[in-house]
Amino acid sequence: MAVSPQPSTETSGSAPGPTAEGRPTRRTVLRGAALAGGVVMTSGLLGRIRTPAYADVTYDVVVVGSGAAGMTAALTAAKRGLQTVVIEKAPTFGGSAARSGAGIWIPCNEVILAAGVPDTPAKAATYLASVVGATVPAARQQAFLAKGPAMISFVMANSPLRFRWMEGYSDYYPELSGGMPNGRSIEPDMFDGNLLGAELAHLNPAYIPVPAGEVVFSADYKWLNLAAVNAKGTAVAAQTISRYTAAVLAGKKPLTMGQSLAGALRAGLLAANVPVWLNTPFLDMQFDGSGRATGVLVSQNGAQVLVKARRGVIIGSGGFEHNLSMRQEFQRAPIGTDWTVGAKENTGDGIQAGKRAGAALDLMDDSWWGPAIPLPDEPYFCLAERTLPGSIIVNSKGVRFVNEAAPYSDVVHVMYDKNPITQDIPAWMIVDQNYRNRYLFKDLLPTLPFPDSWYQSGAVFKASTLSALADKIGVPASALVSTVTRFNGFALTGKDTDFHRGDSAYDHYYTDPAVIPNSCLAALWLAPFYAFKIVPGDLGTKGGMRTDARARVLRADGSVIPGLYAAGNASGAVMGHSYAGAGSTIGPAMTFGYVAANDIADTPSAWPSTRGDLPGPPGLRS
Repeated sequence: MAVSPQPSTETSGSAPGPTAEGRPTRRTVLRGAALAGGVVMTSGLLGRIRTPAYADVTYDVVVVGSGAAGMTAALTAAKRGLQTVVIEKAPTFGGSAARSGAGIWIPCNEVILAAGVPDTPAKAATYLASVVGATVPAARQQAFLAKGPAMISFVMANSPLRFRWMEGYSDYYPELSGGMPNGRSIEPDMFDGNLLGAELAHLNPAYIPVPAGEVVFSADYKWLNLAAVNAKGTAVAAQTISRYTAAVLAGKKPLTMGQSLAGALRAGLLAANVPVWLNTPFLDMQFDGSGRATGVLVSQNGAQVLVKARRGVIIGSGGFEHNLSMRQEFQRAPIGTDWTVGAKENTGDGIQAGKRAGAALDLMDDSWWGPAIPLPDEPYFCLAERTLPGSIIVNSKGVRFVNEAAPYSDVVHVMYDKNPITQDIPAWMIVDQNYRNRYLFKDLLPTLPFPDSWYQSGAVFKASTLSALADKIGVPASALVSTVTRFNGFALTGKDTDFHRGDSAYDHYYTDPAVIPNSCLAALWLAPFYAFKIVPGDLGTKGGMRTDARARVLRADGSVIPGLYAAGNASGAVMGHSYAGAGSTIGPAMTFGYVAANDIADTPSAWPSTRGDLPGPPGLRS
């Protein structure tokens, strides 16, 4: 099914086109626009637009954004019998979700329960409350936990999306009551891209593509990092190739991780006849005289078009990670747009429109942080590299300041907290040649040299001694040597008395079981030595419109903006300032997209459905 390039000619599914029998033509719509009393726009952008006030297409639900939140919301709305359209700014669908590893944190879902994970609602509620605290209302936390499992079951029943348990990927704070050292996270199973037909060409590419000739799941990377030194790692590497061979022989085009998630959700939308309009930037929202959201203004081919929403508008347009002015306004310095791996189209459009409409904003100072190396092509978000034994992170004084293996968001929170005292932005990750000989680094096999461009850009330095390395990165040589000597002592005893690296089960996920007595700790001893610049990267921002347990957008006084919903990174995160486990971004995004669409379907509407030949909303008929 092709994506319609123009709202004025969209006939996908049961959506009435502009010339459908009994529907207004563009001429009658424009004539009738002058009679549309009681319709108001948000102040600012819409007030400056001189193009016609109405387009000739109306839906029950308009969803802004085709990421995990938006596509889950659209699929839910369609399956509840609501005529739905998805508006997407980019020339591709999938957003940041398509770029991601696509871990999904949903306690008590049917996938983990079938795998024998001993999860219970009580355990999950206790754990989440401990992680999030009072930052997020209990009702929102409870809604996420209650509706998340139903969402997973729904998408499996209504799309080709299937899931695998990420066995062993610990909750991020497994020592807290209700935490699970063996993990609750799931990820998409393999999806056949052929099911998308021509739409496959419009899938947003992965942040780090799977190597050619392999089928790799997120859970495999733990072992692929160790393939040169670990028998299971070698076996997993072979398995990724055999999976690919089997898939190709079966005539499939295998997709995994974010590509599988976005692709399978899009396939569900295709089957449900939900159009996705690409290259259609969202500009602003429309409200009626009572303050109810009744549509969105979008841009197509240089023209502004108003797409009406009879039942509701769901904003799933992502965060503001690529909006420099917003980041500088709301977040701590130093900050910019060069260190994020979020989709480049995420510039806060939905959040800004919500603010203009009176929405309160939450958590705007925070992001889904993680240490990143500013490589010349794009930043590299470090997961295993900073955790594997034989690496440390030091500040400008050449000393450690954090547990390098802690949850990635925590590491960056510490960087910002301590930076005003002793500069640690940038920080430096130090490793030796023994580390380099043993482990995969990004997509480079062990022992292979780093690209010259990494050195030329200043992201990586190399020297034959620690003192010479310290001189190159501008830290005191004596301090760096002393720091490494002290750390090497911890590696010998297996106990990091400074920052407790290895005390948590989570610390051991991306480590080397052959290293004893602590798989997180190994001495740095073999020249040459390397230093990698570490900056506060992120997967996206986590602040946005304040929402309630029904995903409805709220004003500062707690009142609801009727007809307006938000999910994903366009809304304040249900995780607050923390991060419960792998997939704490996508899991809640999908859940609250599902919640929003169901709330719209369950809320009585003053307007009839667009199913069948029914009249449009007031003011749209001549």
